[in-house]
Amino acid sequence: MSADFGIYVHWPFCAAKCPYCDFNSHVRSAIDEQGWVDAIARELAWTARLQCEERPSVQTIFFGGGTPSLMNGKAVGEVLNVIAKNWRVANDAEVTLEANPASADAARFADYRGEGVNRLSIGVQALNDADLKFLGRLHDVAEAKAALKIGMDVFDRVSLDLIYARPNQTPEQWRAELKEALSFGTEHLSLYQLTIEPATPFATLARTGQLKIPDDDRAATLYEITQELTEKSGRPAYEISNHAVPGAESRHNLLYWRYGAYAGVGPGAHGRLDLNGKRVATACEKLPERWREKVSREGRGIAEMSEVTRQDAAREHLLMNLRLAEGIDLTAFAQRWSWRPEQKRIAMLVEDGLLRAGDARLTATPRGRLVLNRVIAELVS
Repeated sequence: MSADFGIYVHWPFCAAKCPYCDFNSHVRSAIDEQGWVDAIARELAWTARLQCEERPSVQTIFFGGGTPSLMNGKAVGEVLNVIAKNWRVANDAEVTLEANPASADAARFADYRGEGVNRLSIGVQALNDADLKFLGRLHDVAEAKAALKIGMDVFDRVSLDLIYARPNQTPEQWRAELKEALSFGTEHLSLYQLTIEPATPFATLARTGQLKIPDDDRAATLYEITQELTEKSGRPAYEISNHAVPGAESRHNLLYWRYGAYAGVGPGAHGRLDLNGKRVATACEKLPERWREKVSREGRGIAEMSEVTRQDAAREHLLMNLRLAEGIDLTAFAQRWSWRPEQKRIAMLVEDGLLRAGDARLTATPRGRLVLNRVIAELVS
């Protein structure tokens, strides 16, 4: 089992719900912040007891959402203190908090830094006001740039998010926008193609023909521009949608993609724990109020907890690891799961230009990463 361990803390509240978003985020007129923090603390303590003497040290902590930057610094500090009381936290642990430019200010960011956050991820999403409005964002470009400046003044490690392949976006527009984003100098960028997720307002608009995103050929062109410009800037892709200066990769996300173990606490959070030599999947209640009520009764908000079979775990491991530019070490993979893909299937995918194989390491080609589900299905069928 993996020695790496991280903790994901989900703060489910947003000031507004973006029309493209299918994350577990909710708008509430009033939030009892201390009550929610107390519930998170109870679930953290329950998870630590579940691990008993197998409790690993914490290498990474990630506050995601929702909009964690709606939390005040004291609340973030309380959560970090509870983690430190229940686990040994590595001296160099990476502690990331996602921030929305609409809730950014210097004092708030300084409070986070003072409480132990050492990495900030800022959801810029677009660098023109018309598209920000289309995406349902509450900030404008000026506020996004101000948030980035404040974040980079306070934190040594800052990432920014952008969404591309937006309706009517041309390659020339994306090239100019990405060049501007790279000029800010953040060590890390998450660059996501806009996808239409089921049960979102954008899905309704797409069904009725009111919203059209670039077709596959145009999206591929935008993807190629993304790879070209980030490579030139010294921030190559280390994962399908993530780019960083070498050594500045998100350690928490690398833990996911390398199939390490992590606890997920808070409404809708998922986890993968290693318990008694077995991989266990957890999923919390999604509705915040239902999650909190369950925590008050049982000390946990987990709705589902089940063992992941070795076959399913191997499949998950492949799917996650092949997202990475580094690929997967097949020798270590076989030792962990007592199974490896058939050589003839690997050879077929190499011949199709979807995989590269050599020195017991398997990597997806750029084309293969775009059809990764198909690649995995071929490897494990």
